[in-house]
Amino acid sequence: MANAASGMAVHDDCKLKFLELKAKRTYRFIVFKIEEKQKQVIVEKLGEPTLTYEDFTASLPADECRYAVYDFDFVTQENCQKSKIFFIAWSPDTARVRSKMIYASSKDRFKRELDGIQVELQATDPSEMGLDVFKSRAN
Repeated sequence: MANAASGMAVHDDCKLKFLELKAKRTYRFIVFKIEEKQKQVIVEKLGEPTLTYEDFTASLPADECRYAVYDFDFVTQENCQKSKIFFIAWSPDTARVRSKMIYASSKDRFKRELDGIQVELQATDPSEMGLDVFKSRAN
């Protein structure tokens, strides 16, 4: 089990799309999925910059694990417009145990491939990644 999980490849598209989000702000969010048969992480969904936080949360399946990156815009107490790139490990309680294990054991390696993550969140239900959580972790 551990060998299979740690041998998870990361599709080049994952890194390319992340770089576009980070450098050009081409996307608001990216949802990544592990393809178990191909043993690799792939891009499942790209969120346009005009999409909202609600669009992002709606794109995460209720009973399957995913990784996601979200470009969060906020205003500081000094009234400066800023953004932070959040990495979310989405692992709902209702997901299959095998799936949770694969996502958990592959997370650190996958995260290392995405250079520029500023905040990491682990969420098992939507309340653990609410906008209030994003705001408190961004500052």
